Amino acid sequence: MKSIRSRLHALYHGSSVTAIRFQRCIIAIDIAVIAFFLAAPFIVERPVFLWLDYSIAVVVIVELTARALASKDIRRWFRRVDFWVDLLIVATLLAPLWLINLSFLRILRLWTTSRSELFWRPLRKSGLGPREDAIKAVISLITFLFVTTGFVYTFFAGATEGLTTYVDALYFTVATVTTTGFGDITLPGPAGKLTSVIAMIVGISLFVSMAQAIFRPRKVSFSCPQCALMRHDVDAVHCKACGHALKIPDHDL
Repeated sequence: MKSIRSRLHALYHGSSVTAIRFQRCIIAIDIAVIAFFLAAPFIVERPVFLWLDYSIAVVVIVELTARALASKDIRRWFRRVDFWVDLLIVATLLAPLWLINLSFLRILRLWTTSRSELFWRPLRKSGLGPREDAIKAVISLITFLFVTTGFVYTFFAGATEGLTTYVDALYFTVATVTTTGFGDITLPGPAGKLTSVIAMIVGISLFVSMAQAIFRPRKVSFSCPQCALMRHDVDAVHCKACGHALKIPDHDL
């Protein structure tokens, strides 16, 4: 078991050529899983849906088990928020008919994936490191849009005129989050009004965060040897916190 855990740790957290290839394969699998979650509302009535659902469940369980074994401190890993989110996603995959009302939470896999160091390590090697904050902000907004869309479709579809399909729910969500408010679709009752209010408040906050991340000056992630400050200007030669000389590698720029 120790050799297996050591091997998995090297693959998940290493920087060798083999490790980078393995990490890219894991990212490809995560993207395929997320694509299935996005497509699920449109294929849920097809016979192939359950086969795909249970297959994805097996893949996610195996991958979660491998990540747990690769961790140096399993107990600490079990206390992470992304682990419990993934565990909830697995539950909805294993019981798709019983937990159908919670299936919209599966798209949270997109958020947990974007917060994983495994996801960013090979992307930084590809030169996307300076855009990490902006990409995370965009992913957070997209995740919120689809979670809200799924919630609206699950609990309000058919309860009001014009809201009968998943696309209708997506249209309502985007119109509400952007505060466009065409008024052709409104959610009924106090619960509907509260849902709309929460969607507007959180949506605006995420839009502002995304705009700040995209348009503010680029920063480089590099730990200062003296004070461990991680964020520096692209052309920084000294740490702005302690003044220590920096030697930021070219691949981090």
